[in-house]
Amino acid sequence: MQVDFYQLTRDPAEKVLPVIARRVLDNGGRLLIVSDDAGQLDAISGALWTARHDSFLAHAKSGESDDALHPILLSQHTDASNGARFVAIADGNWRAVTEHFERAFYLFPPEQTDNARSAWRTLGDAVERRYWKQDGGKWVQGP
Repeated sequence: MQVDFYQLTRDPAEKVLPVIARRVLDNGGRLLIVSDDAGQLDAISGALWTARHDSFLAHAKSGESDDALHPILLSQHTDASNGARFVAIADGNWRAVTEHFERAFYLFPPEQTDNARSAWRTLGDAVERRYWKQDGGKWVQGP
C-alpha cells in the first residue's frame, strides 16, 4: 500500500480532489472520498461537477443510490461499497485504512500537521509513504 500525504497550504481539498479523481479514473480505477464534514462533501461534490468546463466526474454520495455503480463515491466512512481501490481522506482526520486499498491520499491543512506526523509514524514498514507540498501552482515531493 502507498499513502500520499498532501499538505494543503494554498488550495482546499475540494480544488485538489478533482485532479486526483481524474487521474484515478483515467487509469481505470475507482475512488472513495472520505470526510466527516457533510458540508465539505457537498463542496467536493460541486467541484467534481464543475472542475472542468468540458466534462464532469461522475459520482454519488454513499447511500443515495446503488453505491456499486459509481466510480467515485463520497462517504463519511472508509467502507468502499463501490469497490474502490483508492481512498482520499479529505478532512485531515487520519483514519486507519485497510489493505483493501492500493493507495490512500491523505489531505491535511497546516493546522493538522501534528495529526499527519502521527499518522506517518504509525504506518508500518510495509507502507510506502510520500509527502507532497504545494509550491506555487504545482505539487512537489518533499523529503
